[in-house]
Amino acid sequence: MYRYDNRVVITLDAGGTNLVFGAMQANKFIVDPITLPSNADNLDKCLATMVEGFQAIIDKLEEKPVAISFAFPGPADYPNGIIGGYLPNFPSFREGVALGPFLEYKFGIPVFINNDGDLFAYGEALGGALPEVNARLEALGSPKRYKNLVGYTFGTGLGIGIVVNNELNRGDNSCVETFCLKHKKMPDIIVEDGAAIRAVKRVYGELTGNPNHGLEPKDLCDIADGKREGDTEAARKAFAEMGEIAGDAMATAVTLIDGLIVIGGGITGARKWIMPSLLKELRSKMHTIAGDELNRVQMKVYDLDSEEEFKEFAKGDQRTLKVYGTDRYVAYDPQKRIGVAISKLGASNAISVGAYAFALSQLDAQKAQ
Repeated sequence: MYRYDNRVVITLDAGGTNLVFGAMQANKFIVDPITLPSNADNLDKCLATMVEGFQAIIDKLEEKPVAISFAFPGPADYPNGIIGGYLPNFPSFREGVALGPFLEYKFGIPVFINNDGDLFAYGEALGGALPEVNARLEALGSPKRYKNLVGYTFGTGLGIGIVVNNELNRGDNSCVETFCLKHKKMPDIIVEDGAAIRAVKRVYGELTGNPNHGLEPKDLCDIADGKREGDTEAARKAFAEMGEIAGDAMATAVTLIDGLIVIGGGITGARKWIMPSLLKELRSKMHTIAGDELNRVQMKVYDLDSEEEFKEFAKGDQRTLKVYGTDRYVAYDPQKRIGVAISKLGASNAISVGAYAFALSQLDAQKAQ
């Protein structure tokens, strides 16, 4: 949507250790990034570092940026740019910081802040999975098109973003979340504890009797692939359980949203050990009290990264239907269907594309008023 736009937006990748500043134009970074320590436990130093980093990027640019746009951990009142609450990686923000207004005062341009799950989904909806899937459907002669997307980021947490009719749904309280849904196997525990990096590490430790193994997901993926010594079966089961628990949460979300699912995050490198159980969960059955069997998700779920399944996804169940009392026929496809895909952009790039697109969309909306 904005890949040919010449406006420049400054971005920030905000981590608890480092702040990485950049600038985008036409969906691409146009200057070398600047990395500075976050100083996340000292509010004065952290804010001073942000000003320093943004100013250093501005000094590199040949034209004035139109906005600053980035993801920042919540809880937050994102529409008003206020960060506050329990933030493990930014403890100095817990009492509440008007970050957006502060930066707008310093630089005199609009500032847009969202969470990473939101911007990941928005980036995938405007410049990633959604347009790619629709283009492939068109190429295969399918009339089916998608406008809704649920984006999930697998990492230290379980992030989510929802795009409906190509617009980001931020909710009425900036609180669109699924991390706090119930864990399928432990109903008193949040689903994030079964669908994040720590879950894979914990389950591997439980299965091997060595909870202090010190291995990271990349190590466990190598063990599952047989490239590194370790308990191969336990590693594969750890990833499979993550897929099952995440799939249960996704089933709830996609039942309400009815759109495509795209997944991002470094742990998707273990896709072949995660996706079978995730898809199995989305395709699972449940029953009524009367004993009738129903699908867990009312739409048929396809693996969009499988060429064979994508062809079936595009084909659907197209047929013609005669209009009662006439000689006319209409096209009819009764198959309700969605699909799951791994991000091709990558989570970090999708978040940046989302931040860029969100800023420009908000500026365009304000201009149109």
